[in-house]
Amino acid sequence: MKKGIIGKKIGMTQIFDENGRVIPVTVIEAAPNVVVQKKTVENDGYEAVQLGYGEVAANRVNKPLKGHFGKADVALKKVLREFRLEDCSALSVGDLVKADIFAEGDIVDVTGVSKGKGFAGTIKRYGGARLKETHGTGPVHRHAGSMGACSDPSRIFKGKKMPGQMGNARVTIQNLTVAKIDAENSLIAVKGAVPGPRNSIVTVVSSVKKG
Repeated sequence: MKKGIIGKKIGMTQIFDENGRVIPVTVIEAAPNVVVQKKTVENDGYEAVQLGYGEVAANRVNKPLKGHFGKADVALKKVLREFRLEDCSALSVGDLVKADIFAEGDIVDVTGVSKGKGFAGTIKRYGGARLKETHGTGPVHRHAGSMGACSDPSRIFKGKKMPGQMGNARVTIQNLTVAKIDAENSLIAVKGAVPGPRNSIVTVVSSVKKG
């Protein structure tokens, strides 16, 4: 991971490239992040930087966190995230990380919390097939079906796809292209969709090429 920043999902829109083709993009507001803490191999066993994002009232922060920000001599921040960068020595506590660390054409991974969809059955949650509604099927055409236990092993195997909460989970969309950077307004336009509702917190990091 070379670069990373915390931002807020503003919503989706579209822009046009030089050939007049429409590009659907998600706009992320990446207001300047501040370096709150540096992790070192000597003290923590690994290298990383902790970034803070967003303003927050003093009465919304507990005493341990106030001490944490006071030690770094930075303003109180609403969100803290840790990034393992390839070269953490380039940053010091109190430095600002802005949207222009990325450039048009960069490939990034965006992580956020997906929209919660409440309790869902197996068809909506996992894309399962339903039974026919005729010839004696009965009112069970959207049920999960047999559990497959019987007398041996007399239990349901772990990982069985069953009804439950859908969404509201940490999701990462990989290999998205940065379509446009507006450094003056701290905006990053990423091609495609990213997880979460409007105004939700996301992190944008450089994609790690494998192989």
